[in-house]
Amino acid sequence: MNILVEDVLELLEFILTTTYFVFRDQIYCQKFGTDVGSPVSPMVADIFMEFLEQSAIASVPVECKPKLWKRYVDDILEIIKKHGVDALTQHLNSVDDTGSIKFTAEQEQDEQMPFLDTLIVRKADGRVKLLVYRKKTHTDQFSPSAAA
Repeated sequence: MNILVEDVLELLEFILTTTYFVFRDQIYCQKFGTDVGSPVSPMVADIFMEFLEQSAIASVPVECKPKLWKRYVDDILEIIKKHGVDALTQHLNSVDDTGSIKFTAEQEQDEQMPFLDTLIVRKADGRVKLLVYRKKTHTDQFSPSAAA
């Protein structure tokens, strides 16, 4: 049996537009976004973010163009001159016509920058040291199924 592209698109549209959930015994319909537990959510989010970042990088003004751009899902690490941070953030926020995505910027402090579970430490000689990073709220507690 061959599955047509049209069938896949119809199924995907159904999955993405019929998300219901229960909260305090009340049934709600999610109006925007994907279901957190859905297997297609990470894929759809990644496709959207890739489309958005390609549009943003292709149209970014020269004065705030990053030297490095690395993204994992919706976390982005970029190297940019300090004077270009605000302009780049404004540019990124102007690319999404829906206004659904809001970019924010964190700047390096004390030559350190957390990214995901890594702490990037910039050395005086220009080298970079990577350390394991844990947020202040991290408890080192794991559920039994996660530890197995």
